[in-house]
Amino acid sequence: MFVSDCRREFYDLIVTQRVLLLVASDVDALCACKILQALFQCDHVQYTLVPVAGWQELETAFLEHKDQFKYFVLINCGANVDLLEILQPEEDTFFFVCDSHRPINVVNVYNDTQIKLLVKQDDDLDVPAYDDIFRDEEDEMEDSENESEGSEPLEKRRRFEEEVIERTMKRRERREWEARRREILFDYEQYEYHGTSSAMVMFDLAWVMSKDLNDMLWWAIVGLTDQWVQDKITQMKYVTDIGILQRHVSRHNHRNEDEENSLSIDCMRIAFEYDLRLALYQHWSLYESLCNTSYTSASLKLWSVQGQKRLQEFLADMGLPLKQVKQKFNSMDMSLKENLREMIEESANKFGMKDLRVQTFSIHFGFKNKFSASDIVYATTSLMENIEKEGPETTNFIKALDSLSRGNLDKLHQGLDLAKKQLRAIQQTVASCICTNLVISQGPFLYCSLMEGTPDVKLFSKPVSLCLLSKYLLKSFVCSTKNKRCKLLPLVMAAPMDVEQGTVIMVGIPPESESSDKKNFFGRAFEKAAESTSSRTLHNHFELSIIELKTEDRSKFLDALISLLS
Repeated sequence: MFVSDCRREFYDLIVTQRVLLLVASDVDALCACKILQALFQCDHVQYTLVPVAGWQELETAFLEHKDQFKYFVLINCGANVDLLEILQPEEDTFFFVCDSHRPINVVNVYNDTQIKLLVKQDDDLDVPAYDDIFRDEEDEMEDSENESEGSEPLEKRRRFEEEVIERTMKRRERREWEARRREILFDYEQYEYHGTSSAMVMFDLAWVMSKDLNDMLWWAIVGLTDQWVQDKITQMKYVTDIGILQRHVSRHNHRNEDEENSLSIDCMRIAFEYDLRLALYQHWSLYESLCNTSYTSASLKLWSVQGQKRLQEFLADMGLPLKQVKQKFNSMDMSLKENLREMIEESANKFGMKDLRVQTFSIHFGFKNKFSASDIVYATTSLMENIEKEGPETTNFIKALDSLSRGNLDKLHQGLDLAKKQLRAIQQTVASCICTNLVISQGPFLYCSLMEGTPDVKLFSKPVSLCLLSKYLLKSFVCSTKNKRCKLLPLVMAAPMDVEQGTVIMVGIPPESESSDKKNFFGRAFEKAAESTSSRTLHNHFELSIIELKTEDRSKFLDALISLLS
């Protein structure tokens, strides 16, 4: 059931209870969690936080805690499956689900008692009507005990024939209704996509309660930027939501412009700006950032000798000396840095990079701490998917969560270093895949498989890193191929998951096109292909388009996928 008033139907109910927070492993979920934690701290709400990376962990966490808790808050998990069927809870258990995954399962939508959905009402949900999906039980019961005894045999027979005709009509109606129901559900559940960021939904709640702080606003911005960096939402949706947040930023940060009432340098300030679409460039060298940003690398085709020449021409066109470009951005000459954005934009247009400018926000505190929202996204993601074992499984999650607080700059800088390694690894893997022709057309989709022994292959056993690699690879492949048909195809990518158990992780992403609505059909396609071939798959991720598969079942699974999508 959709919650129309988050304060009355959600927060006021849980403020006096013990609450279990189940939080998915993505940056948007972490940001929503930070906002909710801050609200809980204000009102002294008792809660326990449990990170969950997939459906199995969600079930385990619920089973472990169901006796101690009656109120569960699920962040970025749980909306797109039938929760009651999976968890089998008692009737006095309540779930509040704040999840950006779409489509929302119809049983969750029409359950009025136990499941409350915290979803932005403006989102275009297209949920089917109740009567098209559910029938009352009375309708389903056959009217078999309806034979009343008549005085004449003729009358009996006539009544019996009428009842037979009536029953036949009812059965036919029911078959037609079921066929229509299957069709409606197929259309509704066919594509997977994302709605408004959960961090924005939580910030709205804080704002309605007049408890919104600048920190909470920053977390909402980072949550939205995560959706944009991971390519989960359309450019139109991103720009619209940026506009909503910009109004809040003006409200919270207007004192910085007034000299009489100016804030201390240590106070946090958020600023809206048109920034360059270059990853981590303020914490790296401009040269490294140009080489390791997917947009510039794909546009200039940096994996080829010709591409490297184009990069040198691009830098020469801006009049930037290599010595300056290759040193840390902070150490560049101030005279160059002042007009850098204008210089880069002007030259980028000549080289066909018209979208190098992007609307975003940055945060300032102290003399030298300035971060853009995308810097935080890259750093937090890298901390969460760090492959170096440093203790229990939840260590990465806790580190990533801590890095979002201003007081933990050491963790944030560690995340930035890991993010640079991740981006380098992605770019090198993309270059080797294209140069060795590893991306092959399978008919209805492109396919690429990373072999065991590929450098950095362990990093790509993590879902977010593999998704980023897939998106960067598809973008680069579309720029490098001359085949017009291949430019319109989606991509399926596989990487070794666990060599001892013989499993691979596989992800499917939609085609790379300007008009793309970011809807992904691979979730349902993977399920059907696995079902038809009895492949041993594990659909454990909250993103339905990411699965784990036994290595020896891969070829029959791919054959089924090809025939299904052809």
